[in-house]
Amino acid sequence: MFAVVEIGGQQHKVGPAERVFVPKLKAEIGSKVKFDTVVLLSDENNVRIGNPFLKGVTVEAKVLGFVKDKKVIVFKKKKRKGYRVRKGHRQQMTELEITKIG
Repeated sequence: MFAVVEIGGQQHKVGPAERVFVPKLKAEIGSKVKFDTVVLLSDENNVRIGNPFLKGVTVEAKVLGFVKDKKVIVFKKKKRKGYRVRKGHRQQMTELEITKIG
């Protein structure tokens, strides 16, 4: 069984007891969060597709912690002008463990 859920503007394919990293959420560590923006739900027998979301289907997850993603380097340069700028950015992420789909 798996589901495709929209979290923070991104779609994630999740299954039970699976850990996923999503953009930072406003929740405390150890708290439970519910997502009702389920796009697709699949089990052994059938597949249900929402238009745009499935009604009455939620995905529950537990917040495990907050981490930072890999560093992204932004480099700008203008030739023959002596202009060079190098900056880095690390996106903040939330680690979730999927507890229930349905």
